[in-house]
Amino acid sequence: MKFGKEFESQMIPEWQEAYMNYNHLKTLLKNIIRFKQRRPSTVPTPGLKRKLTLYRAFSGLTQRMTSPKTPNSATDIESQPILINSVRRQEGEEEYETMFLRSADEGGEYEIVYFRRLDDEFNKVVKFYREKVEEVMKEAAMLNKQMEALIAFRIKVDGGESWIVDRSVEMTRLASGVAASAAALAATTPSGPRTGRRASMDVIHEEIHEEGSNNHGHDLDDQYASDDKFVNNEIKTIKQNGKEHNKLKNLRGSRPTPLEILSHVKMNNNPETPRSTIKSFLSVHDSNEIKFSRENLKKVESQLKRAFVEFYHKLRLLKSYSFLNILAFSKIMKKYDKITSRNASKAYLKMVDSSYLGSSDEVTKLMERVETTFIKHFCNSNRRKGLNILRPQAKRERHRVTFTLGFLCGCTVAFLFALVLVTHARNIVNHERKYQYMETMFPLYSLFGFIALHLLMYAANIYFWKRYRVNYPFIFGFKEGTELGCKDVLLLSFGVAVFAIAGALANLAMEMDPKTQRFQQFTELVPQALLGLFIAMLFCPFNIIFRSNRFFFLRCMFHCICAPLYKVTLPDFFLADQLTSQVQGFRSLEFYICYYGWGDYKNRENTCKTNNLYNTLYFIIAAIPYWSRFLQCLRRLYEERDGMQGINALKYFSTIIAVTMRTAYDLKQGIGWKAIAFISSLIAAIFGTYWDLVIDWGLLQKNSKNRWLRDKLLVPHKSVYFVAMILNVLLRFAWLQTVLKFFYLHKPTLSVLVASLEIFRRGMWSFFRLENEHLNNVGKYRAFKTVPLPFNYDEEEDKND
Repeated sequence: MKFGKEFESQMIPEWQEAYMNYNHLKTLLKNIIRFKQRRPSTVPTPGLKRKLTLYRAFSGLTQRMTSPKTPNSATDIESQPILINSVRRQEGEEEYETMFLRSADEGGEYEIVYFRRLDDEFNKVVKFYREKVEEVMKEAAMLNKQMEALIAFRIKVDGGESWIVDRSVEMTRLASGVAASAAALAATTPSGPRTGRRASMDVIHEEIHEEGSNNHGHDLDDQYASDDKFVNNEIKTIKQNGKEHNKLKNLRGSRPTPLEILSHVKMNNNPETPRSTIKSFLSVHDSNEIKFSRENLKKVESQLKRAFVEFYHKLRLLKSYSFLNILAFSKIMKKYDKITSRNASKAYLKMVDSSYLGSSDEVTKLMERVETTFIKHFCNSNRRKGLNILRPQAKRERHRVTFTLGFLCGCTVAFLFALVLVTHARNIVNHERKYQYMETMFPLYSLFGFIALHLLMYAANIYFWKRYRVNYPFIFGFKEGTELGCKDVLLLSFGVAVFAIAGALANLAMEMDPKTQRFQQFTELVPQALLGLFIAMLFCPFNIIFRSNRFFFLRCMFHCICAPLYKVTLPDFFLADQLTSQVQGFRSLEFYICYYGWGDYKNRENTCKTNNLYNTLYFIIAAIPYWSRFLQCLRRLYEERDGMQGINALKYFSTIIAVTMRTAYDLKQGIGWKAIAFISSLIAAIFGTYWDLVIDWGLLQKNSKNRWLRDKLLVPHKSVYFVAMILNVLLRFAWLQTVLKFFYLHKPTLSVLVASLEIFRRGMWSFFRLENEHLNNVGKYRAFKTVPLPFNYDEEEDKND
């Protein structure tokens, strides 16, 4: 693979524009090549060949010095094709400018443009990297405060006052293990020498952490003991010099004693449960005073553990960003040397290495300190366990998944072919009980078809998200390494299809075979057994069949059911949107309860629609997914004060009215119900179509660079977006067949067809919805998850102290 493609594949998707534009610089180099090809160099006559420096020497324009050469000597400058200067801007930022010294050569203007663009790219990369390093340093200081509070919390829970005295030095060192990294940022820029109390404390901290970061192979307990011994020896030396009070204060810093820290912090009570949400809405605030219990200690440790893991992930991404860009500058300069036969890469790469991007080691040191702190405090000094958590292995593609997928795909095709043959051989289409069979068995098995189709669309979305580098694991908030791939979801889809089609074949075989016709009740129980197996696998607590993903799905489903009592996150409302396309599936579940709960399966009769309770629930179940989404919009309107969420809630409310009116027309018929159903559905369809195209997809922007689309597109073919918009409009109006009935179809068949088209539309919507979300993250360089911290520091009290 060429470096350009490898470089692009290794980029952090949300930071694409912050990387060096390698392809554009390659284009500038190709312009130099084209110029050289258009203007072949002429071979000069040997007698006319002269050196410019010779004429300069005789004319007195240059003076040769007999002293040793210095980097800035005239001869050294003449031997170099470029000269790089560091310039300070008014904002205080340091930028680099490259002066091309061979501009008089043929094609020199192309090389000037190249170096000018190269400097722009390098300054852009350095500026972005410096900003991100400053951000992680601030976050490191915040995590340090959290660690101080955690250590004090542990002491308070254990109730060990003597332990405080014995371990106070170690605790101070461990608590400051992260914050000491902030001093490294200032050390990389020119500044005066550090003096006084701060300097002595920084020196001791640096020596401790340098020793701690270079002894990873030794036992951590021995390492900490040696560090404690070092600090204790320093304390004794200071006492002997008669400066006990001031120097001891320097060693331990000006921070309060361990337990005094707790007087400056409060517990963060985030409204993430129904109970806390109701209290927050009723303005009943819980006390933020810390309750020193084992249960609270576990919660605090769990939150801080997640925060450290996410923080370490940020550091890894920053380190990767620095390495990839340095490598890219090295590659592009070597290409330049090869094309122009100059030796400019050595000087330029020397500047890159001495710049902030190449010489700063804050991130590396901070990673080492985070590892040390995390292993000591959260993994009981088990280094292997700690690094496995901080550095999760990339998910590997397993051959057994590919084999099983192929096997189930073949089985699905074979079973479908067998189903067609059985239907044709037994002449089931013309059977006298075909309508009875369609009224009962068809709704029962169609549920599995809806699920398999939805999973199939999700698998297709994952494939295209990966192809166009949409960071869907980050957007959905999957734990690193647990997200499902395209083959995994296809495996589930074909697995559901195989079991459903096999059940239908078994049902038909037992129904049509004279020997098994008497087992009518047993025959009718096949769909129920399939549904029971499916539910059992969904709630299975054992670590089989993608347990983490199943539990993630169940958690999001529970949040949708309990809306608006839970804070709305993207996975929650994305799942709720998916559920709005499974209205017919929910009605199939209702039919399962009615058919088997009321005993209709014993006589293969469908008496559900004659029951008032069933008809009432038929209305309610169709509106539940939209109602859940409506409540989520109200919750976001209340929290975010965003008027667009209120308009979105009106959209879902209009859809609830439309679905209710269509259901009423379906059950009661009549011209009046037909007119009401048509008008309400038309309003909801227009409202929903506009929202899909403009808000969710970000398209139909008249003044964008891509007319009627948006400025940034991931799919290179613009026609794909226009086709998707047209299909979305057509599929949005598929309900017209259920109201106006352009052509006759059997009612269960029509319901399944319309539901399948809606699932297909939702799958197409999902791709462009997530593409738009990804581009919003790219525009804001949003590549990290926000993890809530357990403690809240009272900054005013700290200042007063």
